[in-house]
Amino acid sequence: MTSARLPHPGDSGVGVATWATIGRRAKAWRVAHAAWSVVQLAGLGYIWSCAISRRRTPRLWAFVGLLLAEGAALVVGRGNCPMGRIQADWGDPVPFFELVLPPRAAKAAVPILAVISLAAIGGLIVRRPGMTWRSQPPRIGAQLSSGR
Repeated sequence: MTSARLPHPGDSGVGVATWATIGRRAKAWRVAHAAWSVVQLAGLGYIWSCAISRRRTPRLWAFVGLLLAEGAALVVGRGNCPMGRIQADWGDPVPFFELVLPPRAAKAAVPILAVISLAAIGGLIVRRPGMTWRSQPPRIGAQLSSGR
């Protein structure tokens, strides 16, 4: 996608892509993109859950890989979906986040989700399994036996 703002469903103007006006391929892409987004958000929640509970599973690493692949795709697209041009060619010029958010919030969603994702992955590094972060108070019995 280019840096120019694309039409938004709420805008008044010619060429606004709505569910009724887009073709089958564009509808299939919207459904696939929605499913992909739900899986990624569920994965992000799972990564946070595993970071907090110090749990490690094969599913965790699959979700980490999925989010890293998405991040790489967004880097390639310079913050935009790399499929944006193809999506527009299929008759749907509206970026996916703009289907559910105002344009300004949609543009801010990518960096915000990137920070949340990196924080979750960082949490996996900081909260490794088996690590404990508790201070142990001095033992009373040890003080008595030392004669103090």
